Amino acid sequence: MQNLEFLFQKISHLKVLIIGDVMLDSYIYGTMTRISPEAPVPIVNATYEEERLGGAANVAFNIQTLGATPLLCGFVGKDEASKSFLNLLKKNNIADDFIISSNKRPTTIKTRIISSSQHILRIDNEKDTLLDDAEEQLLLEKLKILIPTANLIIFQDYDKGVLNQKIIEYAIVEAEKKNIPTTVDPKNRNFLFYKKTTLFKPNLKEMKEGLGIKFDEKNLSDLEKYTKMLLKTMQAKKIMVTLSENGICICDTNNFYHYPAQIRKIFDVSGAGDSVISIASVCEAVSVNMRATAEISNIGGGLVCESPGVVPIEKQKLIEELQKRNFTTNLF
Repeated sequence: MQNLEFLFQKISHLKVLIIGDVMLDSYIYGTMTRISPEAPVPIVNATYEEERLGGAANVAFNIQTLGATPLLCGFVGKDEASKSFLNLLKKNNIADDFIISSNKRPTTIKTRIISSSQHILRIDNEKDTLLDDAEEQLLLEKLKILIPTANLIIFQDYDKGVLNQKIIEYAIVEAEKKNIPTTVDPKNRNFLFYKKTTLFKPNLKEMKEGLGIKFDEKNLSDLEKYTKMLLKTMQAKKIMVTLSENGICICDTNNFYHYPAQIRKIFDVSGAGDSVISIASVCEAVSVNMRATAEISNIGGGLVCESPGVVPIEKQKLIEELQKRNFTTNLF
């Protein structure tokens, strides 16, 4: 597997700028004992709690575990949750130099309540209004410093307001000037602002809503037709679409490939999209060909679904999984 060793050696030299909505993922684990007498809802007897990096911060964590250096840029509040978030960055050796603290928005928290491996409830604490002028200027100043140092830019958009048209278009234009590849995991509010990126990666639902269309994704000719339509609409170099249980597809102007989902025991799909965009992005940055990028991303995205909660892809586990599946696709 010298090919894979060479791939990860190249990845290790990357500095990856991740711009987007950072979050704190909180988990409450317990045992569901009975139904409440007060309302028809389960009572969960909490046994322990855990916090993890979420959103764009989970992408940064994925980038780090793949061997590259993440440069994370986003907003947190001036609250207790931000302290937990910054401590997690420190614990995982991710720099917090470009995390902006704001007293105008809280740190985004997603709290999941889990009993006997079942996801019972999720509670979101967030503010999704767009940045005001002062916050926008702070972010632009950070990007002016960061973009010239990066080998790759990932937009991780969870629609919490950090990314807007001005920020997106500024970063894309500056990246293009410096020949830095740009990749996107979009949400619908900003969907059409991400034109002229290198790799645009919506999921199937986002693609259908972004184009305002309905079609049967199991019909491969329709899937190809509308993926190529999205490519033209976004003026992107490549489109990758995650299709949940139907795998992944990828296209450029001349080619279209579809990879079915890998057969495996699915524990939790949370964070799979973060791992897919991370793997696809670093592959793009080191010039891995389109087929290999999709195949490795598909395998990696499925691999993280075998673990509970939001977890990053681990380089060694990914290599072992590729070896187990006799991955022989040429990379370059």
